[in-house]
Amino acid sequence: MKLDSQFTRRGFAATVATGVASIGLLAATAQSAEAYQGNMERALTSLHQALQSLQEATANKGGHRARAVELVRQAIEETQAGVAFADEHGGGGR
Repeated sequence: MKLDSQFTRRGFAATVATGVASIGLLAATAQSAEAYQGNMERALTSLHQALQSLQEATANKGGHRARAVELVRQAIEETQAGVAFADEHGGGGR
């Protein structure tokens, strides 16, 4: 009987260890999905590049360049807000 109780304790300990490891892996996967939002990150990169190009363009566009600069800045802010919202509410992924 002593041998059976040791085996049971070992089996239980192994099961618990496996469960704890699985939960940790699942949590790490969920966090990385929330942290990285590839499409949104690429959009931000493109928006920043567009903003830089607009700022480097000559200003003789009848106010349209300046308006485009403002709209791109708004788009950057909205994209960043979307990333933050998704991170806070379990979004992420794409």
